Amino acid sequence: MKSKDFLKSQKIMRLATIDPKGSPHIVPVWYDYSRGKFYVGTNTSTKKAKNIKQNSKISFCVDVGVSSPDIFGIMAVGKARLILEKKHVQLIAKRILLRYFKSLRNKSAQQLLNDTDCIIEITPKRIKTWKF
Repeated sequence: MKSKDFLKSQKIMRLATIDPKGSPHIVPVWYDYSRGKFYVGTNTSTKKAKNIKQNSKISFCVDVGVSSPDIFGIMAVGKARLILEKKHVQLIAKRILLRYFKSLRNKSAQQLLNDTDCIIEITPKRIKTWKF
């Protein structure tokens, strides 16, 4: 499977940011992958958003499988920035949520959409893949 196809087929990314004390903060997030960049919807009050505001360095992992030969993963380091412009945020947030919900009319989807006031845009710098 090509890396691009794999990233489009998976649903969970583990995103690592760095807090002001230099410690890693790792969280599972929903994401969208488009044109070589990753997009994560969140709220500016979250630790990951606050960390990125202070330090743009990130790392992430998307992987699958627990036994060979079905183990495959992608890991990267890169830079992130917060997109805050409301129309742009809502457009990307809807695209992300439609990967996980059949419709945005769902109560949970609406709540997540309403809570999303920023998008984390990730530009990977170094990408590694593995397969076992």
